[in-house]
Amino acid sequence: EFELLDRLREIASQNQVWRTYIGQGYHGTYTPTTILRNIFENPGWTTQYTPYQAELAQGRLESLLNFQTMVSDLMALPVSNGSLLDEGTAAAEAMSLCQRQTKRKKFFIDSKCHPQTISVVVTRAGAQGIEVVEGDWNSVDLSSKDFCGVLLQYPDTEGTINDFSKFVETAHEYGTMCVAATDLLAVTVMKPPGELNFDIAIGTNQRFGIPMGYGGPHAGFFACKEQFMRMLPGRVVGITRDAAGRRALRLALQTREQHIRRDKATSNICTAQALLANMSAMYGIYHGPKGLKYIAMKTHHAALLVAEGLKRAGHSVKPGMFFDTVTFTPKGEQSEIKKKAEEKKINLNYLKDGRISIALDETVTQADVTDLLHIVGCSTEAEKLAAELGMTPESALEVGSFARTTEYMKNPVFNSYHSETRMVRYMKSLENKDLSLAHSMISLGSCTMKLNSTTEMMPCSWPEFANLHPFAPLDQSRGYHIMLKELEKDLCEITGYDRISFQPNSGAQGEYAGLRAIMSYLKSIGQEKRNVCLIPVSAHGTNPASAQMAGMKIKIIKVDKNGAVDMQHMKENVEKHKDDLACSMITYPSTHGVFDSEIREICDMTHQYGGQVYLDGANMNAQVGICRPGDYGSDVSHLNLHKTFCIPHGGGGPGAGPIGVKEHLAPFLPTHPIKPPAGTDNGLSFGSVSSGPYGSSSILPISWSYIKMMGAPGLRKASQVAILNANYMSKRLAGHYKTLYSNENGFCAHEFIMDCRDFKKTANVDATDIAKRMQDYGFHAPTLSWPVAGTLMVEPTESEDKLELDMFCDALIMIREEIRAIELGHWDRDCNPIKMAPHSQADVISGKWDRPYSPDMAVFPAAFVQPGSKFWPSVSRIDDIYGDQNLVCTCPAVQEYVSSDDESQTSVLL
Repeated sequence: EFELLDRLREIASQNQVWRTYIGQGYHGTYTPTTILRNIFENPGWTTQYTPYQAELAQGRLESLLNFQTMVSDLMALPVSNGSLLDEGTAAAEAMSLCQRQTKRKKFFIDSKCHPQTISVVVTRAGAQGIEVVEGDWNSVDLSSKDFCGVLLQYPDTEGTINDFSKFVETAHEYGTMCVAATDLLAVTVMKPPGELNFDIAIGTNQRFGIPMGYGGPHAGFFACKEQFMRMLPGRVVGITRDAAGRRALRLALQTREQHIRRDKATSNICTAQALLANMSAMYGIYHGPKGLKYIAMKTHHAALLVAEGLKRAGHSVKPGMFFDTVTFTPKGEQSEIKKKAEEKKINLNYLKDGRISIALDETVTQADVTDLLHIVGCSTEAEKLAAELGMTPESALEVGSFARTTEYMKNPVFNSYHSETRMVRYMKSLENKDLSLAHSMISLGSCTMKLNSTTEMMPCSWPEFANLHPFAPLDQSRGYHIMLKELEKDLCEITGYDRISFQPNSGAQGEYAGLRAIMSYLKSIGQEKRNVCLIPVSAHGTNPASAQMAGMKIKIIKVDKNGAVDMQHMKENVEKHKDDLACSMITYPSTHGVFDSEIREICDMTHQYGGQVYLDGANMNAQVGICRPGDYGSDVSHLNLHKTFCIPHGGGGPGAGPIGVKEHLAPFLPTHPIKPPAGTDNGLSFGSVSSGPYGSSSILPISWSYIKMMGAPGLRKASQVAILNANYMSKRLAGHYKTLYSNENGFCAHEFIMDCRDFKKTANVDATDIAKRMQDYGFHAPTLSWPVAGTLMVEPTESEDKLELDMFCDALIMIREEIRAIELGHWDRDCNPIKMAPHSQADVISGKWDRPYSPDMAVFPAAFVQPGSKFWPSVSRIDDIYGDQNLVCTCPAVQEYVSSDDESQTSVLL
């Protein structure tokens, strides 16, 4: 480990962190150290899973609700989601919502949106049959009534604040929806999109305490009017109640999502950016509305000083109001200013037409402003210039009628934790409500919740990786490119592919990128008519959702009684679609936890009939060091680095889903409009899928470190032990639960499915009941009712020792005995420890215990569940139906706190 850190420090030292004022959606920011240490560097927050088991996740659900409330308040729009992958993705999702709502097939993008956002939207539109018109918002004619929506940057990419109010009014008259791509910090002092009557507001949380990280990860945000709530992409946290009637939180409106609606879902998004959303929510809480406004005023003050200095030096400043970005035409050559800036190790944004933009941020000091003034030829010191203008950060607001007059973030949670003492206690109180890998194994099938080692995590917060702008010159990011090249080489060796693109920010985005590469390749060889994608019925929900997003027609393939692809049905379909087959989308091992013995035959059959093979890499943890997709016939895969290669799940993101391809697909990999990755500026790429050229660059050192420390023998052993652990558990449980699928030898792969369906008839117990009862034993449930309804899918990974595996199995065996007690009539079918699970502390100390089993049976059901170490669910069973029927997705109004009889007046829950 120490050798690895020394090597990585050597690589990191080749990154040069200059003062950077490039902007374009990426800004310098300070991550408060208390948030850095207690959230970003804390396994209690980083190793949680997406909060599907809400009773074990009330802490991060509260934090995500805070994020939604903060975004909703700042945007002045009533609904917000719990994050998307980045700003570009959020814009593309907004376009899709506009199209679904209006059924129109044209979309307008103002040319002054960020270039990377335009690229992601145009790429998405190309596969959806949506025509994108790019131009000047002042001159576009919407009277034809064929535009589904418009996308406007506010402030725009050059810093200008435009008055869109009349334009939005006109657009609505023609039935066109309006989307604002905006800035969280700017709207603390500027009129928010909701007050300009925008339908949707999107953007990034990056400047709210999230390092630039050479492009990511960052959380995209998405807020909208209430009538579009049920079309909202991504996860939404809602307020509901538990079985005792206490307020609780859950993921709401899940029927919109890919794991349920598959190709009919509002989006293919699965992994989002929960950890980064939580960090920015804490940033907002720590600073509060007054602190955020001061940061905005300070930033704006610096921009005003720079603009004044430019004018005094004789440069031509772009007219109009601005917030933090000043664009100007130099009186001389652009290169003269660039040379002076480089002498002081300062990056500016040098536009192709000879102009220059300077984007200020919260890190800017008076000394920085003075340096900028001297670079542009103004000899006055910043402090003196401010005095001459009679300007202070508190008074410097020159946005005219665009000044924000409405209050925001009035909820007590944003006005109570402004000291580090209180902030640490608040973060800890939320962390203590959530089960993570720091407590016990999380055996979620197809999720690979393995160890995220401290050594792997440490480099992510090193300044050399964290504070680099994605559009910084190549000679300042050589360390990143050394690391990326080595990681690409290693991943190619592991998978048998020839090239890797790191741009996709998640597995689902990797699927979309891989399928788009296939479609572009087929078009290049005159086979653009091929658009059919064959997908087994057992596939991840993202597969059909991604195929639909890529413009494909989906045909479902049956599986046989063992969970393998039905080869006869497969053969019938490849023959039927021999003229229009684009690809087969296969998961290996299958999502049923079985190695398909016919995988090579499936690949050969697909190729024989003119298709390509997309292999879903979600289950690579069973293959690394044992077999390689590129060797047995696959053409492209995504790799879930947050599964197999140890990036933590973060409570629902970040993730990374790079794609590996064979050589013939390499020319079609994702590109970027500003910093195209090597080999992608050839005119053949299908476009961009992420705002950053290399996706979530700053977490890639985690996977690089994992591979280097494990080495080839270690990687192989990890796969072998993962498979061994799954088979051990399957055999231990065999006398109590049926393993639904196995191969001809009776073995599973790295995961297995427990069949719980018969218990509904015999004891009125279903898989959900078992999942909830497991919480009383201190365990997170396996994957629930997927890929087969009424089952639990278990994936132990290689990280857990035999003691942990045995305790987990013991818990399930004891639950089976509890089911037997119900079957034998010893307990009521509706009132028993399983149906009433989970049991919170409030349940057992309320003094109202009236159940036909003891409190000890409820909360200490096994010898290994001890009072001193037990993890307690913080609420009783969640009422999902009530939550969707009475949907509330922001923190309650202040009045509810004033009238509340609950103990705490500062928590959003109590």
